[in-house]
Amino acid sequence: MRIHRKNTIAAAVVAATLSLGLTACGGGGTDAKSAESPGAAKAPSAAASQPASDTAGTGGTAGTGGTKVADPAASKGKTSTSGGSGKNSTGGADSSKVPACGYKDVRITAAKADETPTEHIVLTAKNTSGHSCRLLQYPLLAFGDIQTAKDIPAVAKSKPATAIVLQAGAPAYANVRVGLGGAHENNKVVRSFNVNLFAADGPAEGSVVVTAPAGGLSVDEAAAKTGYWTYELRNGADEF
Repeated sequence: MRIHRKNTIAAAVVAATLSLGLTACGGGGTDAKSAESPGAAKAPSAAASQPASDTAGTGGTAGTGGTKVADPAASKGKTSTSGGSGKNSTGGADSSKVPACGYKDVRITAAKADETPTEHIVLTAKNTSGHSCRLLQYPLLAFGDIQTAKDIPAVAKSKPATAIVLQAGAPAYANVRVGLGGAHENNKVVRSFNVNLFAADGPAEGSVVVTAPAGGLSVDEAAAKTGYWTYELRNGADEF
């Protein structure tokens, strides 16, 4: 009996020893898996590791889905400007620096207005000087002897807002009323007449002799008036 008990005890000890060894081996495997698992969970994704600069365009801000959006600040201070460059509407220099047109600088012609009887003529002054010049005020007209002819007044409403600066070859115009079309006016027929110009300080020296349109002009000096020089005849301002 003692031998059997000893054998039983020995078998129990061996079984216990084997069981402890298996437990120890199994525990080591579990610990290894646990060590690997946290490291895998903490690995950053490709999107998370991508630098912020990869989703934003150079000189811009990041838009939805990484689209490059223009940065408003990038164009700040680059506003385009156009227009004014110190020149007038004819492309000449600053009018204050342009000399006044003299009588030798322009060629003046006259044409009857399209009306019957003729009450108006249009004067055209073309710059033939080869340089820019200012055509000041209005034409000084003399329908007859230049020393004794009646002064023809100007119509104030036709005065332009800016100086009339003529480039070489450019024209300007003035509307002139020569009568009221009445049969009993104190008219005289003229075949030519004188036109004087203004200088900066008043009437200029010299005058242009202008040939009247074909057939001559029937002029009533008492009713005659002149408009100012202008780039083009205007409705209203040059109607009188």
